[in-house]
Amino acid sequence: MPQFLAFDLGASGGRAVLGTLEGGRLDLKEVHRFPNGPVAVRGTLYWDILRLWSEIVEGLRQAEGADLDGVGVDAWGVDFGLLDEKGALVGNPVHYRDARTDGMMERAFEIVPREEVFAQTGIQFMQINTLFQLYSMVVNGDPALRCARTLLTIPDLLNYWLTGSAVTEFSIATTTQCYNPRAGAWATGMVERLGIPAHIFTDIIPPGTLLGPVTAEVPGLARDVPVIAVAGHDTGSAVAAVPAEVEHFAYISLGTWALFGVEAPEPIINDRSLAYNFTNEGGVNHTIRLLKNITGLWLLQECRRVWAEAGRAYSYDQLVEMARQAPPFGPFVDPDSPDFLAPGDMPARIRAFCTRTGQPAPADDAAVTRTALESLALKARLVLGRLEELLGHPVAVIHILGGGSRNALLCQLIADACNRPVVAGPDEATATGNIMVQAIATGHLESLAAGREMVARSVALTRYTPQPTDAWDAAYARFADMLAQL
Repeated sequence: MPQFLAFDLGASGGRAVLGTLEGGRLDLKEVHRFPNGPVAVRGTLYWDILRLWSEIVEGLRQAEGADLDGVGVDAWGVDFGLLDEKGALVGNPVHYRDARTDGMMERAFEIVPREEVFAQTGIQFMQINTLFQLYSMVVNGDPALRCARTLLTIPDLLNYWLTGSAVTEFSIATTTQCYNPRAGAWATGMVERLGIPAHIFTDIIPPGTLLGPVTAEVPGLARDVPVIAVAGHDTGSAVAAVPAEVEHFAYISLGTWALFGVEAPEPIINDRSLAYNFTNEGGVNHTIRLLKNITGLWLLQECRRVWAEAGRAYSYDQLVEMARQAPPFGPFVDPDSPDFLAPGDMPARIRAFCTRTGQPAPADDAAVTRTALESLALKARLVLGRLEELLGHPVAVIHILGGGSRNALLCQLIADACNRPVVAGPDEATATGNIMVQAIATGHLESLAAGREMVARSVALTRYTPQPTDAWDAAYARFADMLAQL
């Protein structure tokens, strides 16, 4: 029985998941779970990377009794650690929601025009991207950048500490907006024009590369276990696990972020994809994930936190039921508005946004929740239309992956708004895809297609039939008009 350990780190928490392949099916067992989140120190938001490392070690210890065939790590994109000439970490990685990137895109475009950055990278413009984090360090004369010799993304950094191998996996490299997918190499000329030292970027390796055994310095294992570079970007791992049944499918990897896209053989980098601010990120099997990164459940997560602090501690199931009972098609918000980027009083920000855009503010917690969910569904409809325009053909079905696939109301709202059937699951898509890549790399699965067939056999999928109405069309027209006026 092949067994693999997947470490899946997200913006709000991480898990160590043990995957066992038996009888053509995959069985998952969570062996360790831990929280994650920003740490504010003197006006800067950091990741507590050393605590996350200690959780990796604990996850290895918890899995010590298993006869592991591999270990893989995936995490969120864009953030990174810097190493000095001796391989030591230079400060804690800064959180992507930190304010250091405010205004940095516009300043960078004065040196390298926006159109040129996109032509070289094909990546959606977001101020959180690695490129603008690094440029902010240049602008502010950050000494950490001056003494850095190596940049490693979060999963690559943890892989380095596990094995001593300092390389960058393909899917996570593409999230940085420092990689040229047409050239298949770092966009060194572009980054150097911005004053970013190109020597900090490492060799790029494909997902499925064996990095080496867990080093003897890492406690928690009784024997050497191979560490495999899976699709290091968590969305890349999640998309690998799509139980696709038709050719023209789309996916939404739905968690804090909602990444809505398709698999493509080549990047689509043109004036239209630039105008729509789509992104071309790396996937498994040399594919490109053409997608739009939109805000997912972040608004609801922050609302829930604020309400709990005020003494109204709702479970997610309670919030969904409250929203189900609330009147439909009230006010809408743009989930991707800068108003909602940073942590804070999200219910108040939602009400303020509605007031500012000439809409009545949602009256209570249920109405706020309904506003957040319907707004996300309508944003998905907008993205679907643009995605089909770029592809030149319609999408037949939408697969919703990750924790958000358990939100039955939201899945139905997306099916209704987009007028497409939705297949929800697996909810553990990222860990599943992580383990699939490990199994393919070690010869226990013959291909990505075989892995997807195994997923379909291993998990219960929920199907949602669209129930479009004229009310949805009217709501979308009002939503689009609101966006046009922002």
